[in-house]
Amino acid sequence: MTAGKPVILVTAADLAPEAVKLLDGFDVVYAGKTPDEATLSTLCEQHQPVAIIVRYGRITPKIIQASKKLRVISKHGSGIDTIDSDTANAMGIAVRAATAVNADAVAEHTWALLLACAKSVTQLNARMHEGHWDKSIHKSLELKGRTLGLVGLGAIGQRVATVGNAMGLKVIGYDPYAKAAPAGVTMVDLQTLFRQSDIVSLHCPLTADNRRMINRDSLAQMKGGAILINTARGGLVDEAAVLDALVSGALRAAGLDSFDSEPPPADHRLRNAPNLVMSPHIGGVTSDAYVNMGVAAAKNIIDVLQKTPA
Repeated sequence: MTAGKPVILVTAADLAPEAVKLLDGFDVVYAGKTPDEATLSTLCEQHQPVAIIVRYGRITPKIIQASKKLRVISKHGSGIDTIDSDTANAMGIAVRAATAVNADAVAEHTWALLLACAKSVTQLNARMHEGHWDKSIHKSLELKGRTLGLVGLGAIGQRVATVGNAMGLKVIGYDPYAKAAPAGVTMVDLQTLFRQSDIVSLHCPLTADNRRMINRDSLAQMKGGAILINTARGGLVDEAAVLDALVSGALRAAGLDSFDSEPPPADHRLRNAPNLVMSPHIGGVTSDAYVNMGVAAAKNIIDVLQKTPA
């Protein structure tokens, strides 16, 4: 620590060197790999950071109120649902997100999960390792001519749509905030999207209005044997309803990169669900995105601090 330098707290064990270089005028304090509320609030009380870069963990009122110098909370990514924005706004603390910088990474991961579900990649791999040869009994799903329904048509959804068009899928979308339909996408209402889609893929932020948008009712509207992909936020999905749909066969498969509780408990039913492909919320975590998100988060802090001097 350098006497007199303002402090930036990073809720992780590391930050891209390119981002650290931008923060040369600050002391950067790291909270560790899995920081909890107690750890973060203690660090805020101890170091009185002017900014927090949020990689892991939730930023609660207790954490926000622990630093009297805090002026900006900057997300290392696009989703700010892990930050208590109401408390921050009430205290005059800016909340910023590194929007779109990991869009390519998340879109690619969406397709990785989608193809793994449609082609039974993980199941066939496991069977091969067990010594089986299922060529005579297995039938994968061909995507060309199927309907891909995208909930959310921001930077990620549009990239997923571009690939879908190139692969010969019919792409439909729902986004109440979109001013116009992206090229190759037919806009529909949400219920129509659920009814018509062979694959439903989520690319929207989590809000109070859309929490649990994938539930027993919406699943009942979907085609039998549909595929569900979620590379957005875990709170968009009622996990128990999805698990029951997988067990019953109402869903052919699901690919999930985010969860209600991260990581899911060791005894969670997810871990034994059939036809479920999971990844540990790493859709936006690539070597390139790691740098891009860190740099964007750092720039957001500098921008806020320069515009609102202490």
